[in-house]
Amino acid sequence: MAELTTSHDRFFKELFARPEVARDFLVTYLPPEVAALIEPASLTLRKDSFVDAELRQHFSDLLYQVTLRDAQPAFIYVLLEHKSYPDPLVAFQLLRYLVRIWEQELRESKLETLRPIIPLVLYHGKRQWNVARELSPLLEGPPQLQRYVPNFRYELYDLSDFSDAEMAAELSQLLRVGIQALNAATHNEVRMQLPRLVALLAELSEPRTALEFLETLIRYFSLVSEDLTAADVRQALEQSFPREGDRIMPTLAERWIEQGLEQGLEQGLEQGLERGLEQGLEQGLRDSVLEALHIRFGIVPTEMTATIAEVNDPSALRTLLRAAISASSLGAFAQSLADVAP
Repeated sequence: MAELTTSHDRFFKELFARPEVARDFLVTYLPPEVAALIEPASLTLRKDSFVDAELRQHFSDLLYQVTLRDAQPAFIYVLLEHKSYPDPLVAFQLLRYLVRIWEQELRESKLETLRPIIPLVLYHGKRQWNVARELSPLLEGPPQLQRYVPNFRYELYDLSDFSDAEMAAELSQLLRVGIQALNAATHNEVRMQLPRLVALLAELSEPRTALEFLETLIRYFSLVSEDLTAADVRQALEQSFPREGDRIMPTLAERWIEQGLEQGLEQGLEQGLERGLEQGLEQGLRDSVLEALHIRFGIVPTEMTATIAEVNDPSALRTLLRAAISASSLGAFAQSLADVAP
């Protein structure tokens, strides 16, 4: 769960940390009367995070500073809800984060006034959001006591409602791809949606931005999907980015290994054991080693294949499988092979 959530968190932040994406989303989807108060060009990202450590598996957050048209400063606080179901206490959690932002500002600015904060919730889950968007419904008590109850409203954006057809026409291509990628991950449609989203990126007018985000997209999909294969990725690249596949695949493989080593190792050992039941443990492990090398580095030299074939000790083959998954290069793997080869 933690690994999957980290993948959502990283993708969300890589998408919305781009100033042009954040401005595009806010200008399009903030209530018009609120958007009219903001100078979009003034939006800057703050590096602070206010989410509790124990809740980090469910939330990630971004804080933007903006200037209002009357030259007064303000904040926009965006909370991404990762849960597959709406959290009825999200308004209370937001209140805690808003107070922390104000506390930090009071310490840093030495002012005795508070800047306004516009709280936004981006929901990334399967169920429809059915939770109150204000704090006061959480508090019970007679009406006579309502004057003593703090209250505020947050804006909600349920990403599951953001189908391509329903998105605002003026929305940028990059933001469209990002939102649809989050939806594809939520609804287990990564493998089906990958070719289409890669093709949409290829239509971007700025090739550098397209290639940067292409790697972000594929890395995200590779970590949140159980059935996406290297062949799926290569086919999508060949269709829309025919010149970039050979460059991107090795880079992505290194990042997949860096972020998913334990998962990849566990799967590799499991596959090796399954093959071992069918054709002998040693041969099953050898095949897993070679498959890992082919996926990560392409063609494996004939002499290296022959040397692997001579290794018969299961323990040594497990060591080679770990090396095939984690080695930074084919040369680094060759050194591990030399250490265990007969």
